[in-house]
Amino acid sequence: MVSILPLTLSQATVSRREKRLLGPIDLTLEAGGITIVLGPNGAGKSTLLRLMHGLEKPSSGKLRYAAPRALAYSQQAFVFQTPVMLRRSVLGNLSYPLTTHKMPRAEAEKQSLTWLKRLGLGSHTSQRASQLSGGERQKLALARALIRQPELLFLDEPCANLDGAATRDIERLIIEAGASGTRIIMATHDLGQARRLADDVLFVHHGLIHEQSEAATFFDNPKTTEARSFLKGDLI
Repeated sequence: MVSILPLTLSQATVSRREKRLLGPIDLTLEAGGITIVLGPNGAGKSTLLRLMHGLEKPSSGKLRYAAPRALAYSQQAFVFQTPVMLRRSVLGNLSYPLTTHKMPRAEAEKQSLTWLKRLGLGSHTSQRASQLSGGERQKLALARALIRQPELLFLDEPCANLDGAATRDIERLIIEAGASGTRIIMATHDLGQARRLADDVLFVHHGLIHEQSEAATFFDNPKTTEARSFLKGDLI
């Protein structure tokens, strides 16, 4: 399979109504690993993820994948802070991305049932997805993103509204996906979670990347005053 990575941003910006929200950003993301995007509220974390995924168009600058754009978009997925559920059953939600890519329905449902048992949702197959708890919906949304084994996965605060047990389940899925080769870019406000998951960190502030480093380096010896203030809880 042709890899879509590295993903390269060159002087990329996002502006709305003549106000710059992000950039300019120069960034190269290679294959492999879990990148955690950190920063205070309103720093531009979500905008950066949406730009890389293609939900935001660069106002200026360039964004390039290592493969044609149509292929790049087909090999990635995005999970939002508030999961989007289709008006279908739990099984129908999970099998949908497989059937839309021409997998026979029987095979799609077989794979989906395996995932649902793995998630602890095997008894909910016929239930409407909208009736699941918040944690269950988020697990289903993450599984729906992962079931086609994307090369690149964006996660925007996927555990922001979840309890400890649901957060642990989500983190386990993220770690397993990363270990299986999916490149993960995840925004979070939870420093404990960032320490548990990150291979490397992007620290964003006022729409700019202030630091990009390995996780241990960032947490033990941040280079900028802003990052040090953020880690101490003085910059939220």
